[in-house]
Amino acid sequence: MSDRRVRMWRRVVFSSGHRYWLDSLSEAENRRTFGRWASRFNHGHNYVLELAVSGSPDPVNGMVVNIKTVDAIVRERIVALVDGRSLNDEVPAFRNRSTTLENLALWILSEVGPCLPEGTVLDGLHLYEKEDLWVELMANSKDGQERRMVVGRRYEFAASHRLHCHLLSEAENVGLYGKCNHPAGHGHNYVLEVAVEGALDPVTGMSLDLDELDRVVERLVLERYDHRNLDVDVPELQGKVTTSENVALAIWDLLAQQVPGRLRRVRLFETARNAFELEDWS
Repeated sequence: MSDRRVRMWRRVVFSSGHRYWLDSLSEAENRRTFGRWASRFNHGHNYVLELAVSGSPDPVNGMVVNIKTVDAIVRERIVALVDGRSLNDEVPAFRNRSTTLENLALWILSEVGPCLPEGTVLDGLHLYEKEDLWVELMANSKDGQERRMVVGRRYEFAASHRLHCHLLSEAENVGLYGKCNHPAGHGHNYVLEVAVEGALDPVTGMSLDLDELDRVVERLVLERYDHRNLDVDVPELQGKVTTSENVALAIWDLLAQQVPGRLRRVRLFETARNAFELEDWS
């Protein structure tokens, strides 16, 4: 390895209220801009922030950066300003800027990055508004100047299947797939994560139409797969072994040209212990 850099992740939690409403816009303009999200009144979230700091480990202490240093910076620059606060009313950066996850992530990056010790870089961050909605803002180049931002969304569906390959004998199938080859099949509560990149709108602060993403995934995946037998009821899986690898590939092909923005990742959890992922950053 020519570049012996290590990335350290640190998790921080804070609670803030906010609203999708800009005082610089009229009521009609706010409702046009933010749609069903528009409201004069706040709602709140328990945000989870994961920061990625990279650098070469110090030859003496073995650390990329002292975690206490990172914690102190985040407490002073972020948590002290936003925890238990209304972002719109009490954080100057958002007096006339929408309080989307995207804008909040960009602000955190700008506040924390320049304060890190020399030799370390804030590669990016993950910011969760809820378990099923987050943004990832990560470096897309070695110098950290280019950034990629994706919005992540989580969905669930339940389906049954049997792992069985018609090219193998019964004994070979049992030996390969074990109990997953049971003739009556079995089921999973699948968790599907979809990450999409879009262009940030300077007014709304949103990078994609979340409602449209939900509609696409509902129509193309959830309606087709939920409470279905994957071997029997799903045309694109006919004749294939319905491993999670093949299911993830099929889902990618269904969504790639239909989601708003650019599909960057599909991650399919078969159980809490194993997941299967496709990515495209080209």
